[in-house]
Amino acid sequence: MTIPDSGFMIDNGSSCLPIPPEEENRIITELNNESEANLKEGNLYYVISNRWFSSWQRYTRHSIGESLVDEQSSESQSMDILSFKSADRPGEIDNSDIVLNENGSEGGELEICRMLEEGRDYVLVSQQVWEKLLDWYKGGPALPRRMISQGTFNKNFVVEVYPLCLKLIDTRDKSKSVLRLSKKASTSELYERVCKFTGVEKEKACIWDYFSQQKHSVLSVSNQTLEEANLQMDQEILLEVQDVNNTYPSGKDSTGNELALVSIEPSRSSVTIAGGPTMSNGHSTGYSFNLYQGSSVSSSFSDIDDGYDVYKSRKGERGGLAGLQNLGNTCFMNSALQCLVHTPPLVEYFLQDYMDEINTENPLGMHGDLAVAFGDLLRKLWSSGRTTIAPRVFKGKLARFAPQFSGYNQHDSQELLAFLLDGLHEDLNRVKRKPYIEAKDSDGRPDEEVADECWKNHKARNDSLIVDVCQGQYKSTLVCPACGKISITFDPFMYLSLPLPSTVTRPMTVTVFYGDGSGLPMPYTVNLLKQGCCKDLSEALSTACCLNTDEILLLAEIYDHKIFRYLENPSEPLASIKEDDHIVAYRLSKKVAGRTRVEIIHRPHEKCASDSVKGCQRKLMGSPLVTYLEEPLSGADLDLAVSRLLSPLKRTRSSGKLHNGKENGFVKEAVEDPSNSYNSTNQFMDAAELEETSSRGLSFQLFVADGNSSSCKPVDKDSLLNYSRVVKVYLDWTDKEHDLYDISFLKDLPEVQKAGFTVKKTRQEAISLFTCLEAFLKEEPLGPDDMWYCPRCKEHRQATKKLDLWMLPEILVFHLKRFSYSRYLKNKLDTFVNFPIHDLDLSQYVISKDGKPHVYELYAISNHYGGLGGGHYTAYAKLIDENRWYHFDDSHVSPVNEADIKTSAAYVLFYQRVKSETNAGAGETSQVHVEL
Repeated sequence: MTIPDSGFMIDNGSSCLPIPPEEENRIITELNNESEANLKEGNLYYVISNRWFSSWQRYTRHSIGESLVDEQSSESQSMDILSFKSADRPGEIDNSDIVLNENGSEGGELEICRMLEEGRDYVLVSQQVWEKLLDWYKGGPALPRRMISQGTFNKNFVVEVYPLCLKLIDTRDKSKSVLRLSKKASTSELYERVCKFTGVEKEKACIWDYFSQQKHSVLSVSNQTLEEANLQMDQEILLEVQDVNNTYPSGKDSTGNELALVSIEPSRSSVTIAGGPTMSNGHSTGYSFNLYQGSSVSSSFSDIDDGYDVYKSRKGERGGLAGLQNLGNTCFMNSALQCLVHTPPLVEYFLQDYMDEINTENPLGMHGDLAVAFGDLLRKLWSSGRTTIAPRVFKGKLARFAPQFSGYNQHDSQELLAFLLDGLHEDLNRVKRKPYIEAKDSDGRPDEEVADECWKNHKARNDSLIVDVCQGQYKSTLVCPACGKISITFDPFMYLSLPLPSTVTRPMTVTVFYGDGSGLPMPYTVNLLKQGCCKDLSEALSTACCLNTDEILLLAEIYDHKIFRYLENPSEPLASIKEDDHIVAYRLSKKVAGRTRVEIIHRPHEKCASDSVKGCQRKLMGSPLVTYLEEPLSGADLDLAVSRLLSPLKRTRSSGKLHNGKENGFVKEAVEDPSNSYNSTNQFMDAAELEETSSRGLSFQLFVADGNSSSCKPVDKDSLLNYSRVVKVYLDWTDKEHDLYDISFLKDLPEVQKAGFTVKKTRQEAISLFTCLEAFLKEEPLGPDDMWYCPRCKEHRQATKKLDLWMLPEILVFHLKRFSYSRYLKNKLDTFVNFPIHDLDLSQYVISKDGKPHVYELYAISNHYGGLGGGHYTAYAKLIDENRWYHFDDSHVSPVNEADIKTSAAYVLFYQRVKSETNAGAGETSQVHVEL
């Protein structure tokens, strides 16, 4: 038979014949849903280049999952978001852009380029989806990856896109090769792979952890995972083989140099942790701890965090100046850790004997492991002089308790800080059993009484060093917009996330349509803050078009003469709207709840319009109209609605010509100017005329689309439409309609910002920390996804919320919200925030009279440089006892002038309260002198 050259493929089970693209999409979607319903460890997934996969999505006009679009980064925003333009069938699967050309690994495995981001550079598909796509399109190469489970308490499943890469050094011939194994593979599996690759008998092989070219420990043949053995990405492992005398090579490396040997298990001393390390010839022999046998934390200190003899400290060399080695995109962790280990109360606490406060029973904690790992790392950083520490053990503990920070992708230093502070609190919580306490409403009681009650309740369940020094309290006031009910609560906080108000504006042109046919469409241009949201746009348009109090605006984006999306989320950032987009707003009555939304889409009349299959695939024109109708909805109701919406476009019966005063498809002052060629008496159809139209049959050729808009059927007067939410109606414009109505008013929508239109650029002004704080404390309505349940109305309400600072902690942390995320956009603000280094006085923002000083001194900053894709974190920290600032850039530590620490990279700011007795001295603060 002859196969039409349609480009489609039909799957007959064994071969590939043409089938429609929507059928491809249906099959892939079903397979994708099936795989998501059967997630388990060991499932096989395949990595596919997003460049090829996006072309397949455009071809099939559908996305498998929202996540494949939501993860778009700012670097890819120049691409048309979810472009639904017609696309050709893609060629063979091509993964060449995500695969390295180098191939020096054992077994000839292909390596995926590093630093790729899921959703931007690649997508993951199940084995069944890959086999189906490969059957249809061929190509490759295949990049299979396994699903693994992560976490100790809250296990989650992830696909290990980047297996552990280990560099094997064979001491026999000095050869070097690369092995790739899952971090969940056991050391026994590692021995099998190494022995098979090198041809060595397993009994004669000895593999060393050779991190940073130093022997650390022998990897035993066991079920211990490579992750538990603290092996890191791209590190070396050393293979030694027994000779004929059943002995291993002497302490020489492959180049003949002496190998630095670090003891596997540090010896114990008789001192407690409070006594610090026992020094022998300048070297520490380890710590002894007051732990009972069998404690979950008793084994934590037997690990060596970095493998170096880090406990040594040169005579006269002060502590706190050690760098942290980057283990592979761990600069975010190093930045956060340096800020915490230079927090004076934490330094003082963890250099003493804190073991009695370890809570191994808290189900919300990590059985004390996180606190012990952090304390051990802090002690090493403060006792190692300037020796760089590799926090391998700490990173391993972190991955166990917080799988989101595992692997080697870049993460957010503030998110890590939040986890660490909360985790340290739970591990050090002095409350062994938390009592149940029922929260009470304020009920008009004095704020002091309610605040004190809330803090006592909080302390009854949460009592730790972190609460003592890092937690404050703010007042939250909620007001119901319906009944005026006021609810006041006092909640604890660990840090304050401050928004960065923008001073840059952008002009936006939006066309406003009447949802009841009472006026002509009219474009309005408004100026808004660039970092604003759709709520700001709606409010500005409401003022510009004189919106009535009983009306609302429904924002929508028009693409290819259809509604691409509704902008119904008021918090949607304006950054998701591009300059060449076409945005419209529909004026509607507020009484639309429970009614059916009707979209009227225009298209030129064709003879095949009655074809129910091809009807929805035809060329479209103009801009859709939107209205709301009550159910039950009949064909006559649709005809009546179309007549009403088109009534402002009726030509004058005398001339039938285009009207004067029209420019770019829109009328200047059309409503206000009585001299235009519209006859006011005929501008709108009266009820009698509409009733007459209804009685004699439909006035228009209307077609209603089915549920997925793949086909449509003609509408007759008596037909009832059974659609609950949205009805898409296609209006065919015959010569009759063109004679009666001027459709030019529905064409040529202006862009949001006309291409080539130059706007005077406003320089981004510096903003102060106080401006950010005032924006944080500003009263604002809750979002629609964060509704408040009013106890008086017994309903969820969009209440207004006001925050006030009530009690400030000794350590005050400010998080500057430089990163914004939405469904369509990720963005970073490089706004310069001018923050005080000395004498940050917050007295005017604290509403309680607790008698404590509210003046603070800056002592640490977590910085973020660059954009979202390839940023870098560093830290500034002040050594309090020498009153000097240092720059911590991973392993590199250098002094920095105080005048240079204020930059637009400042991300998280750490302040310490100035003690009242030293408050008279400007900039003075309580000093913690660390004895080492």
